[in-house]
Amino acid sequence: MNEIRMTPIGVVHNGQTEPVDEGWGEVTSRVELRPELAGILDGLEGFSHALIIYWLHEAPTVPGVKRRPRGLADMPEVGFLAQRARHRPNPIGVTAAEVVAVEPACLVMRGLDAIEGTPVLDIKPYFPAYDRRDDARVPEWVDRLMRGYF
Repeated sequence: MNEIRMTPIGVVHNGQTEPVDEGWGEVTSRVELRPELAGILDGLEGFSHALIIYWLHEAPTVPGVKRRPRGLADMPEVGFLAQRARHRPNPIGVTAAEVVAVEPACLVMRGLDAIEGTPVLDIKPYFPAYDRRDDARVPEWVDRLMRGYF
């Protein structure tokens, strides 16, 4: 396979220095874009949410192919691609977060679960027609795992 190279469009600033497993719903983040991209966010203020695609720059390497989510004994052992954890073969994160404010080269978000200094690769407006599936299902352990996360 070929190597892929990307250049971040911006960086997350929020003072969160540690990846935590709860409380992200109250975190406000500023996604500061590269200065030459000023204006690229025009029109995003009409959306309540956006998808932030980012590089988990401090994520540990993947130790094997399976683990229990968050290392919790009451969770099933599943493959890394059956989880949304930061432990990934390619540490790419995706979060649908609330748009709080749009500035020419800055997007203010609430609920973005990325730590201070996280490189942002892309931003996409949340389109329910694309991003929400009313027929989606998840295993029962996912609801237990996500209690208190946002």
